Amino acid sequence: MKKTLQRGFTLIELLVVIAIIGILAAVVLASLNDARDGGKDASAKGSMTSVRNQAELFYNNNSYVYTNVCADADVAALVTAAGTASGGATDCDSGTQAYAAEVTLTTGDFFCVDSTGFAGVQAATKGGTLTVCN
Repeated sequence: MKKTLQRGFTLIELLVVIAIIGILAAVVLASLNDARDGGKDASAKGSMTSVRNQAELFYNNNSYVYTNVCADADVAALVTAAGTASGGATDCDSGTQAYAAEVTLTTGDFFCVDSTGFAGVQAATKGGTLTVCN
């Protein structure tokens, strides 16, 4: 009688391979979530930088004052876009000679821009009605 060789994988080998694939998939998904959050923050920062540029245009076109810059349709749209991108809260305040706008990032930090030219990440909010970043 002739013996035939059985070819194939055992159940244990298949389970080990499936477990390894599962571990690798979990690592990749965790990295993707970090990248997604980074992308949201980058989009919010870009919108806030555009707020600073639009506010300067507003200043030049309105007798060199920032009064009501946050109510300007273009500025308000950019501030809203920043909040939508990051999923965080926004705040924009203006006075006659100064303004400041900020958005909460996915990390819990704040990205703030103001009339002094500052644009950066801060650990704390600028505060209620302040027109300058901390």
